Amino acid sequence: MTIAFLFGTLAVCLLIGVPIAISLGVSALVAIYFGSTLPLDIITQKAFTSLDSFPLLAIPFFMLAGILMGKGGVSQRLLNLATAMVGWMVGGLSMVTIVSCMFFAAISGSGPATVAAIGGFMIPAMKARNYGGGYASAVAASAGSIGVIIPPSIPFVLYGVIGGVSVGNMFLAGILPGLIIGLGLMLTAYVIAKKRDYAPEEQATFRFKDVLKATNDAKWALLIPVIILGGIYGGVFSPTEAAVVAVVYSLIVGLFVYKELTWQSVFESFREAVVINATTMIIIGLSVSFAYFMTLEQIPNDIATFLTELSTNPIIILIAINILLLIVGMFIDTISALVVLTPILLPIVVAVGVDPVHFGVILVANLAIGFITPPLGVNLFVASSVGGVQFEKIAWAILPFLVSMLICLLVITFFPPLSLWLPGFTK
Repeated sequence: MTIAFLFGTLAVCLLIGVPIAISLGVSALVAIYFGSTLPLDIITQKAFTSLDSFPLLAIPFFMLAGILMGKGGVSQRLLNLATAMVGWMVGGLSMVTIVSCMFFAAISGSGPATVAAIGGFMIPAMKARNYGGGYASAVAASAGSIGVIIPPSIPFVLYGVIGGVSVGNMFLAGILPGLIIGLGLMLTAYVIAKKRDYAPEEQATFRFKDVLKATNDAKWALLIPVIILGGIYGGVFSPTEAAVVAVVYSLIVGLFVYKELTWQSVFESFREAVVINATTMIIIGLSVSFAYFMTLEQIPNDIATFLTELSTNPIIILIAINILLLIVGMFIDTISALVVLTPILLPIVVAVGVDPVHFGVILVANLAIGFITPPLGVNLFVASSVGGVQFEKIAWAILPFLVSMLICLLVITFFPPLSLWLPGFTK
Protein backbone atom coordinates (compact mmCIF):
# COMPACT_ATOMS: atom_id res chain seq x y z
CA MET A 1 0.00 0.00 0.00
CA THR A 2 2.85 2.39 0.84
CA ILE A 3 4.37 1.81 -2.60
CA ALA A 4 0.99 2.63 -4.20
CA PHE A 5 0.77 5.92 -2.27
CA LEU A 6 4.39 6.81 -3.11
CA PHE A 7 4.43 6.14 -6.84
CA GLY A 8 0.75 6.94 -7.40
CA THR A 9 1.17 10.42 -5.95
CA LEU A 10 4.38 10.92 -7.93
CA ALA A 11 2.65 9.91 -11.17
CA VAL A 12 -0.30 12.25 -10.53
CA CYS A 13 1.99 15.18 -9.71
CA LEU A 14 4.05 14.67 -12.86
CA LEU A 15 0.93 14.34 -15.03
CA ILE A 16 -0.51 17.64 -13.79
CA GLY A 17 2.78 19.46 -14.31
CA VAL A 18 4.09 19.84 -10.76
CA PRO A 19 7.87 20.49 -10.78
CA ILE A 20 9.88 17.32 -10.28
CA ALA A 21 11.47 18.41 -6.97
CA ILE A 22 8.07 19.27 -5.45
CA SER A 23 6.58 16.05 -6.87
CA LEU A 24 9.22 13.94 -5.12
CA GLY A 25 8.74 15.73 -1.81
CA VAL A 26 4.93 15.63 -1.92
CA SER A 27 4.82 11.94 -2.89
CA ALA A 28 7.12 11.04 0.03
CA LEU A 29 4.99 13.20 2.35
CA VAL A 30 1.73 11.53 1.28
CA ALA A 31 3.25 8.04 1.58
CA ILE A 32 4.50 8.77 5.10
CA TYR A 33 1.19 10.28 6.20
CA PHE A 34 -1.03 7.47 4.92
CA GLY A 35 1.27 4.45 4.97
CA SER A 36 3.85 4.93 7.69
CA THR A 37 4.33 5.92 11.32
CA LEU A 38 7.38 8.09 10.57
CA PRO A 39 7.25 11.77 11.56
CA LEU A 40 6.47 14.09 8.66
CA ASP A 41 9.40 16.41 9.41
CA ILE A 42 11.82 13.65 8.41
CA ILE A 43 11.37 14.91 4.82
CA THR A 44 12.76 18.36 5.58
CA GLN A 45 15.43 17.03 7.96
CA LYS A 46 16.79 14.60 5.38
CA ALA A 47 16.60 17.16 2.58
CA PHE A 48 18.65 19.62 4.65
CA THR A 49 21.25 17.23 6.05
CA SER A 50 21.84 15.58 2.65
CA LEU A 51 23.31 18.84 1.37
CA ASP A 52 25.93 18.94 4.13
CA SER A 53 28.49 17.24 1.90
CA PHE A 54 31.95 18.49 0.89
CA PRO A 55 32.00 16.58 -2.44
CA LEU A 56 28.67 18.18 -3.43
CA LEU A 57 30.39 21.58 -3.37
CA ALA A 58 32.01 20.58 -6.66
CA ILE A 59 28.66 20.98 -8.44
CA PRO A 60 28.14 24.76 -7.99
CA PHE A 61 31.81 25.49 -8.63
CA PHE A 62 31.91 23.50 -11.88
CA MET A 63 28.68 25.26 -12.90
CA LEU A 64 30.24 28.65 -12.21
CA ALA A 65 33.45 27.75 -14.04
CA GLY A 66 31.47 26.72 -17.11
CA ILE A 67 29.45 29.95 -17.11
CA LEU A 68 32.58 32.09 -16.71
CA MET A 69 34.30 30.23 -19.54
CA GLY A 70 31.30 30.74 -21.79
CA LYS A 71 31.31 34.50 -21.15
CA GLY A 72 35.09 34.86 -21.14
CA GLY A 73 35.91 34.07 -24.77
CA VAL A 74 36.64 30.37 -24.38
CA SER A 75 33.71 29.23 -26.54
CA GLN A 76 34.80 31.26 -29.57
CA ARG A 77 38.38 30.00 -29.44
CA LEU A 78 37.22 26.39 -29.12
CA LEU A 79 34.97 26.97 -32.14
CA ASN A 80 37.93 28.32 -34.10
CA LEU A 81 39.99 25.25 -33.22
CA ALA A 82 37.16 22.89 -34.16
CA THR A 83 36.71 24.71 -37.47
CA ALA A 84 40.39 24.26 -38.31
CA MET A 85 40.20 20.56 -37.41
CA VAL A 86 36.96 19.48 -39.09
CA GLY A 87 35.51 22.48 -40.95
CA TRP A 88 36.86 21.11 -44.24
CA MET A 89 34.64 18.02 -44.03
CA VAL A 90 31.23 17.58 -45.65
CA GLY A 91 28.69 19.28 -43.42
CA GLY A 92 31.56 21.21 -41.87
CA LEU A 93 29.53 23.40 -39.51
CA SER A 94 27.76 20.40 -37.99
CA MET A 95 31.14 18.71 -37.47
CA VAL A 96 32.47 21.91 -35.89
CA THR A 97 29.45 21.98 -33.55
CA ILE A 98 30.01 18.41 -32.34
CA VAL A 99 33.76 18.80 -31.81
CA SER A 100 33.24 22.15 -30.07
CA CYS A 101 30.71 20.53 -27.73
CA MET A 102 33.26 17.82 -26.92
CA PHE A 103 35.82 20.50 -26.08
CA PHE A 104 33.35 22.51 -24.00
CA ALA A 105 32.20 19.34 -22.24
CA ALA A 106 35.71 19.15 -20.78
CA ILE A 107 35.03 22.50 -19.12
CA SER A 108 31.38 22.81 -18.15
CA GLY A 109 30.26 19.36 -16.90
CA SER A 110 26.70 20.22 -17.93
CA GLY A 111 24.66 19.20 -20.96
CA PRO A 112 22.31 22.22 -21.18
CA ALA A 113 25.23 24.63 -20.54
CA THR A 114 27.12 23.06 -23.45
CA VAL A 115 24.13 23.44 -25.77
CA ALA A 116 23.65 27.07 -24.74
CA ALA A 117 27.33 28.02 -25.07
CA ILE A 118 28.02 26.31 -28.41
CA GLY A 119 24.54 26.26 -29.89
CA GLY A 120 24.19 29.99 -29.36
CA PHE A 121 26.97 30.48 -31.91
CA MET A 122 26.51 27.51 -34.20
CA ILE A 123 22.75 27.09 -34.73
CA PRO A 124 22.34 30.56 -36.29
CA ALA A 125 25.53 29.99 -38.34
CA MET A 126 24.20 26.68 -39.71
CA LYS A 127 20.81 28.23 -40.50
CA ALA A 128 22.57 31.07 -42.36
CA ARG A 129 24.34 28.46 -44.53
CA ASN A 130 20.97 26.86 -45.40
CA TYR A 131 21.26 23.90 -43.04
CA GLY A 132 17.77 22.98 -41.95
CA GLY A 133 16.81 24.65 -38.66
CA GLY A 134 15.66 21.36 -37.18
CA TYR A 135 18.89 19.61 -38.22
CA ALA A 136 21.09 22.44 -36.90
CA SER A 137 19.36 22.44 -33.51
CA ALA A 138 19.36 18.63 -33.35
CA VAL A 139 23.14 18.55 -33.87
CA ALA A 140 23.72 21.00 -31.01
CA ALA A 141 21.22 19.27 -28.69
CA SER A 142 22.62 15.78 -29.21
CA ALA A 143 26.27 16.88 -29.01
CA GLY A 144 25.49 18.84 -25.84
CA SER A 145 24.61 15.57 -24.13
CA ILE A 146 28.30 14.71 -24.16
CA GLY A 147 28.70 17.46 -21.55
CA VAL A 148 27.71 15.06 -18.77
CA ILE A 149 30.02 12.24 -19.91
CA ILE A 150 33.39 13.78 -20.76
CA PRO A 151 34.94 15.00 -17.47
CA PRO A 152 34.48 17.02 -15.42
CA SER A 153 30.88 15.82 -15.16
CA ILE A 154 28.40 17.02 -12.55
CA PRO A 155 26.38 13.74 -12.68
CA PHE A 156 29.60 11.77 -12.13
CA VAL A 157 30.27 13.84 -9.00
CA LEU A 158 26.77 13.10 -7.73
CA TYR A 159 26.97 9.39 -8.57
CA GLY A 160 30.34 9.12 -6.82
CA VAL A 161 28.95 10.77 -3.67
CA ILE A 162 25.80 8.61 -3.55
CA GLY A 163 27.41 5.33 -4.57
CA GLY A 164 30.63 5.69 -2.61
CA VAL A 165 32.65 5.50 -5.84
CA SER A 166 35.82 7.50 -6.52
CA VAL A 167 34.87 10.69 -8.39
CA GLY A 168 38.37 10.74 -9.88
CA ASN A 169 37.88 7.26 -11.33
CA MET A 170 34.49 8.28 -12.69
CA PHE A 171 36.10 11.23 -14.48
CA LEU A 172 38.66 8.94 -16.11
CA ALA A 173 35.99 6.39 -17.00
CA GLY A 174 33.98 8.97 -18.94
CA ILE A 175 36.73 9.98 -21.39
CA LEU A 176 36.62 7.11 -23.90
CA PRO A 177 32.81 6.65 -23.83
CA GLY A 178 32.44 10.39 -24.43
CA LEU A 179 34.76 10.21 -27.42
CA ILE A 180 32.88 7.19 -28.79
CA ILE A 181 29.56 9.03 -28.59
CA GLY A 182 31.11 12.10 -30.22
CA LEU A 183 32.47 10.03 -33.11
CA GLY A 184 29.10 8.31 -33.51
CA LEU A 185 27.35 11.67 -33.76
CA MET A 186 29.94 12.92 -36.27
CA LEU A 187 29.38 9.86 -38.46
CA THR A 188 25.62 10.41 -38.34
CA ALA A 189 26.02 14.10 -39.19
CA TYR A 190 28.35 13.22 -42.07
CA VAL A 191 25.87 10.77 -43.60
CA ILE A 192 23.00 13.29 -43.36
CA ALA A 193 25.16 16.16 -44.67
CA LYS A 194 26.36 14.03 -47.59
CA LYS A 195 22.79 13.17 -48.49
CA ARG A 196 21.66 16.80 -48.28
CA ASP A 197 24.81 18.20 -49.90
CA TYR A 198 25.87 20.47 -47.04
CA ALA A 199 29.20 21.98 -48.12
CA PRO A 200 32.53 22.11 -46.24
CA GLU A 201 33.54 25.34 -44.54
CA GLU A 202 36.24 27.89 -45.36
CA GLN A 203 38.89 25.64 -46.88
CA ALA A 204 38.60 22.62 -49.16
CA THR A 205 41.45 20.69 -47.57
CA PHE A 206 42.81 20.12 -44.11
CA ARG A 207 45.72 22.47 -43.32
CA PHE A 208 47.90 21.56 -40.38
CA LYS A 209 49.22 25.11 -39.95
CA ASP A 210 45.64 26.32 -39.36
CA VAL A 211 45.19 23.73 -36.66
CA LEU A 212 48.48 24.76 -35.01
CA LYS A 213 47.48 28.43 -35.07
CA ALA A 214 44.01 27.72 -33.65
CA THR A 215 45.52 25.44 -30.99
CA ASN A 216 47.90 28.20 -29.95
CA ASP A 217 45.04 30.70 -29.72
CA ALA A 218 43.00 28.24 -27.63
CA LYS A 219 45.87 26.99 -25.46
CA TRP A 220 44.59 28.66 -22.29
CA ALA A 221 41.19 27.04 -22.77
CA LEU A 222 42.70 23.63 -23.53
CA LEU A 223 44.76 23.76 -20.34
CA ILE A 224 41.63 23.65 -18.18
CA PRO A 225 40.94 19.88 -18.35
CA VAL A 226 44.69 19.24 -18.07
CA ILE A 227 44.87 21.24 -14.84
CA ILE A 228 41.69 19.70 -13.42
CA LEU A 229 42.48 16.06 -14.19
CA GLY A 230 46.22 16.44 -13.70
CA GLY A 231 45.72 18.00 -10.28
CA ILE A 232 43.28 15.29 -9.18
CA TYR A 233 45.41 12.34 -10.29
CA GLY A 234 48.64 14.01 -9.25
CA GLY A 235 47.30 14.19 -5.71
CA VAL A 236 47.46 18.00 -5.65
CA PHE A 237 43.78 18.53 -4.90
CA SER A 238 40.46 16.71 -4.60
CA PRO A 239 37.68 16.92 -7.22
CA THR A 240 35.92 19.57 -5.13
CA GLU A 241 39.10 21.63 -4.81
CA ALA A 242 39.65 21.13 -8.55
CA ALA A 243 36.29 22.80 -9.19
CA VAL A 244 37.40 25.84 -7.16
CA VAL A 245 40.70 25.92 -9.08
CA ALA A 246 38.68 25.88 -12.32
CA VAL A 247 36.72 28.94 -11.17
CA VAL A 248 39.87 30.86 -10.24
CA TYR A 249 41.56 29.87 -13.51
CA SER A 250 38.53 30.88 -15.58
CA LEU A 251 38.48 34.28 -13.87
CA ILE A 252 42.18 34.86 -14.55
CA VAL A 253 41.92 33.78 -18.19
CA GLY A 254 38.72 35.71 -18.88
CA LEU A 255 39.82 38.92 -17.13
CA PHE A 256 43.54 39.14 -17.81
CA VAL A 257 44.39 36.84 -20.75
CA TYR A 258 41.47 36.98 -23.18
CA LYS A 259 40.20 40.19 -21.53
CA GLU A 260 36.63 39.45 -22.58
CA LEU A 261 35.23 39.18 -19.06
CA THR A 262 34.06 42.40 -17.45
CA TRP A 263 33.24 42.84 -13.79
CA GLN A 264 29.61 43.19 -14.84
CA SER A 265 29.70 39.82 -16.64
CA VAL A 266 31.47 38.28 -13.61
CA PHE A 267 28.62 39.49 -11.40
CA GLU A 268 26.06 38.12 -13.87
CA SER A 269 27.91 34.78 -13.96
CA PHE A 270 27.83 34.47 -10.18
CA ARG A 271 24.14 35.40 -10.09
CA GLU A 272 23.31 32.84 -12.81
CA ALA A 273 25.28 30.15 -11.00
CA VAL A 274 23.48 30.92 -7.73
CA VAL A 275 20.04 30.63 -9.36
CA ILE A 276 20.89 27.38 -11.17
CA ASN A 277 22.53 25.89 -8.08
CA ALA A 278 19.59 26.81 -5.85
CA THR A 279 17.28 24.85 -8.16
CA THR A 280 19.72 21.96 -8.30
CA MET A 281 20.12 21.75 -4.53
CA ILE A 282 16.35 21.74 -3.97
CA ILE A 283 16.07 18.84 -6.41
CA ILE A 284 18.94 16.95 -4.75
CA GLY A 285 17.59 17.49 -1.23
CA LEU A 286 14.04 16.33 -1.93
CA SER A 287 15.30 13.51 -4.15
CA VAL A 288 17.40 12.25 -1.24
CA SER A 289 14.34 12.38 1.03
CA PHE A 290 12.38 10.36 -1.52
CA ALA A 291 15.19 7.81 -1.86
CA TYR A 292 15.66 7.64 1.93
CA PHE A 293 11.98 6.82 2.46
CA MET A 294 12.15 4.13 -0.22
CA THR A 295 15.14 2.60 1.55
CA LEU A 296 13.34 2.57 4.91
CA GLU A 297 10.39 0.82 3.29
CA GLN A 298 12.80 -1.66 1.60
CA ILE A 299 11.43 -0.78 -1.83
CA PRO A 300 14.92 -1.07 -3.41
CA ASN A 301 15.19 -4.59 -1.98
CA ASP A 302 11.85 -5.53 -3.49
CA ILE A 303 12.92 -4.20 -6.90
CA ALA A 304 16.27 -5.96 -6.61
CA THR A 305 14.54 -9.22 -5.73
CA PHE A 306 12.23 -8.86 -8.72
CA LEU A 307 15.11 -8.24 -11.14
CA THR A 308 17.29 -11.05 -9.79
CA GLU A 309 14.35 -13.45 -9.94
CA LEU A 310 13.82 -12.34 -13.52
CA SER A 311 17.33 -13.52 -14.39
CA THR A 312 20.79 -13.94 -12.90
CA ASN A 313 22.38 -13.32 -16.29
CA PRO A 314 24.16 -9.93 -16.12
CA ILE A 315 23.41 -9.30 -19.81
CA ILE A 316 19.65 -9.66 -19.24
CA ILE A 317 19.87 -7.54 -16.08
CA LEU A 318 21.76 -4.76 -17.90
CA ILE A 319 19.32 -4.79 -20.83
CA ALA A 320 16.39 -4.49 -18.41
CA ILE A 321 18.09 -1.67 -16.50
CA ASN A 322 18.94 0.18 -19.72
CA ILE A 323 15.31 0.05 -20.83
CA LEU A 324 14.21 1.28 -17.39
CA LEU A 325 16.73 4.14 -17.43
CA LEU A 326 15.80 5.23 -20.94
CA ILE A 327 12.14 5.45 -19.91
CA VAL A 328 12.99 7.28 -16.68
CA GLY A 329 15.19 9.74 -18.58
CA MET A 330 12.19 10.76 -20.69
CA PHE A 331 10.27 12.01 -17.65
CA ILE A 332 12.70 12.75 -14.79
CA ASP A 333 15.71 15.06 -14.80
CA THR A 334 19.20 13.59 -14.48
CA ILE A 335 19.93 14.69 -10.92
CA SER A 336 16.66 13.38 -9.49
CA ALA A 337 17.03 10.10 -11.37
CA LEU A 338 20.59 9.64 -10.11
CA VAL A 339 19.68 10.27 -6.49
CA VAL A 340 16.65 7.99 -6.57
CA LEU A 341 17.95 5.14 -8.74
CA THR A 342 21.59 4.78 -7.69
CA PRO A 343 20.78 3.23 -4.27
CA ILE A 344 18.29 0.90 -5.96
CA LEU A 345 20.29 -0.30 -8.95
CA LEU A 346 23.90 -0.24 -7.79
CA PRO A 347 23.58 -3.20 -5.36
CA ILE A 348 21.82 -5.21 -8.08
CA VAL A 349 24.53 -4.81 -10.71
CA VAL A 350 27.34 -5.32 -8.19
CA ALA A 351 25.68 -8.59 -7.14
CA VAL A 352 25.88 -9.87 -10.74
CA GLY A 353 29.51 -8.82 -11.16
CA VAL A 354 29.29 -5.38 -12.82
CA ASP A 355 31.97 -2.91 -11.74
CA PRO A 356 30.50 0.17 -9.96
CA VAL A 357 32.60 2.54 -12.10
CA HIS A 358 31.40 0.87 -15.31
CA PHE A 359 27.81 1.01 -14.11
CA GLY A 360 28.17 4.71 -13.31
CA VAL A 361 29.09 5.37 -16.93
CA ILE A 362 26.14 3.25 -18.14
CA LEU A 363 23.78 5.10 -15.81
CA VAL A 364 24.93 8.58 -16.85
CA ALA A 365 25.04 7.64 -20.56
CA ASN A 366 21.41 6.51 -20.35
CA LEU A 367 20.36 9.70 -18.62
CA ALA A 368 22.37 11.75 -21.15
CA ILE A 369 20.09 10.31 -23.82
CA GLY A 370 17.21 11.61 -21.72
CA PHE A 371 18.44 15.13 -22.52
CA ILE A 372 17.23 14.63 -26.11
CA THR A 373 14.10 12.51 -25.62
CA PRO A 374 10.70 14.23 -25.19
CA PRO A 375 8.71 15.08 -23.22
CA LEU A 376 11.43 16.31 -20.81
CA GLY A 377 14.30 16.65 -23.31
CA VAL A 378 16.03 19.61 -21.64
CA ASN A 379 18.60 20.00 -24.42
CA LEU A 380 15.82 20.15 -27.00
CA PHE A 381 14.22 23.08 -25.21
CA VAL A 382 17.56 24.88 -24.84
CA ALA A 383 18.37 24.35 -28.54
CA SER A 384 14.88 25.52 -29.48
CA SER A 385 15.34 28.66 -27.40
CA VAL A 386 18.82 29.66 -28.57
CA GLY A 387 18.15 28.68 -32.19
CA GLY A 388 14.62 30.04 -32.57
CA VAL A 389 13.41 26.69 -33.96
CA GLN A 390 10.12 24.99 -33.12
CA PHE A 391 10.46 22.16 -30.60
CA GLU A 392 8.56 19.74 -32.85
CA LYS A 393 11.01 20.22 -35.73
CA ILE A 394 13.97 19.45 -33.47
CA ALA A 395 12.21 16.40 -31.99
CA TRP A 396 11.85 14.85 -35.47
CA ALA A 397 15.34 15.85 -36.63
CA ILE A 398 16.94 14.36 -33.50
CA LEU A 399 15.87 10.77 -34.35
CA PRO A 400 19.00 9.74 -36.37
CA PHE A 401 21.24 11.11 -33.61
CA LEU A 402 19.15 9.31 -30.99
CA VAL A 403 19.68 6.01 -32.84
CA SER A 404 23.42 6.72 -32.98
CA MET A 405 23.56 7.37 -29.23
CA LEU A 406 21.61 4.17 -28.51
CA ILE A 407 24.13 2.16 -30.54
CA CYS A 408 26.97 3.81 -28.62
CA LEU A 409 25.16 2.99 -25.37
CA LEU A 410 25.09 -0.70 -26.27
CA VAL A 411 28.84 -0.61 -27.01
CA ILE A 412 29.53 1.12 -23.68
CA THR A 413 27.30 -1.32 -21.79
CA PHE A 414 28.70 -4.55 -23.18
CA PHE A 415 32.34 -3.55 -23.66
CA PRO A 416 33.48 -2.65 -20.11
CA PRO A 417 37.15 -1.89 -21.02
CA LEU A 418 35.95 1.36 -22.61
CA SER A 419 35.05 2.57 -19.13
CA LEU A 420 37.58 0.68 -17.02
CA TRP A 421 40.81 0.89 -19.00
CA LEU A 422 41.85 4.41 -17.93
CA PRO A 423 40.76 4.05 -14.26
CA GLY A 424 42.83 0.85 -14.18
CA PHE A 425 46.01 2.93 -14.33
CA THR A 426 45.23 4.44 -10.93
CA LYS A 427 45.32 1.08 -9.13
